[in-house]
Amino acid sequence: MFWSPYLVKTEKTDPNDITRPFNLYLDEYDQNWTSHIEDFDYVIISAGQWFFRPTYFHLNHSLVGCLYCPEANVTHLASSFSCRHAFRTAFHAINKAKNFKGITYLRTFAPSHFEGGEWDKGGDCTRTRPFQRNETVLDDLSSEMYSIQLEELKTAQEEGRRDNRSKFRLFDATKPMFLRPDGHPSKYGHWPVQNVTLANDCVHWCLPGPIDSLNDFLQELLKRKMQNNKRLLK
Repeated sequence: MFWSPYLVKTEKTDPNDITRPFNLYLDEYDQNWTSHIEDFDYVIISAGQWFFRPTYFHLNHSLVGCLYCPEANVTHLASSFSCRHAFRTAFHAINKAKNFKGITYLRTFAPSHFEGGEWDKGGDCTRTRPFQRNETVLDDLSSEMYSIQLEELKTAQEEGRRDNRSKFRLFDATKPMFLRPDGHPSKYGHWPVQNVTLANDCVHWCLPGPIDSLNDFLQELLKRKMQNNKRLLK
């Protein structure tokens, strides 16, 4: 597993403080993972929630904007801007990896489940059962992130077919995980600290059930691929 929350080249503005904004070089590969994939049979690409953090956006070696930055003279852009560019660059890196002959799965955005307020305004996730399919709808921001990933995947697939290169497949985690508000740790996602108010964790998938389903889905995708290979060899 390679840790690359933005998929592209990233630098901390403060090496000692992870809460400070990051510099994202949205058209530059993250060599920490792109330089290693050529020996792999399968690559799973996944990113999402980190795009909502304070960040500075760089393209063509120039600062082009930011998200949640204090500077008034820097163009303020949405998280969708960095998300689209990051996935485009990541997929392009895979398509340009000369010796990579494997399959890339896009594991799509897994939404958070804050209710009763935003993450820093008392939002919580106390549900203990899944949603019914028609019980709720995906919020606009999550829907936009999901759509961006699907659009960039389609572009990468077309580029791969045109150049007779990499193969891309969809691993849709958004729809099933959206229905599982019961998978987050809420207030139990951190140690109890007296006289300190901490945000409830409705982002990470720490409880058994939903996260195990993703492993089952992936296993099924790989099994189908192997069965298809056997049919082609007959």
